[in-house]
Amino acid sequence: MLPPPLPPLPALTRAEADFVDGYLAVVDLLGRINPVHGHDTYGALRAAQALASRADALRDALALMHERGESTVHAATLARALRVLDGERRTARVMVPPEPTP
Repeated sequence: MLPPPLPPLPALTRAEADFVDGYLAVVDLLGRINPVHGHDTYGALRAAQALASRADALRDALALMHERGESTVHAATLARALRVLDGERRTARVMVPPEPTP
């Protein structure tokens, strides 16, 4: 049985799409660096090395939005896009889980 189809992505400008993609790329790398979820130093090191270039791409997307006059971040629309792209699961890897209760 197939899972239900995902809802379509909301309409985004190219810069907004780059912003969302860049944000999720940074989040994925931070999840790999997070010592709570990590398994080895080499994987965390590689993720940390890649983080700088992904952060640059994220900055560039935001700078382009600003230059084009896109001064408002449409949070509800971008949140919908993040949900469609599995952003809730991906950002959860950045968090420190609560301490188990005895």
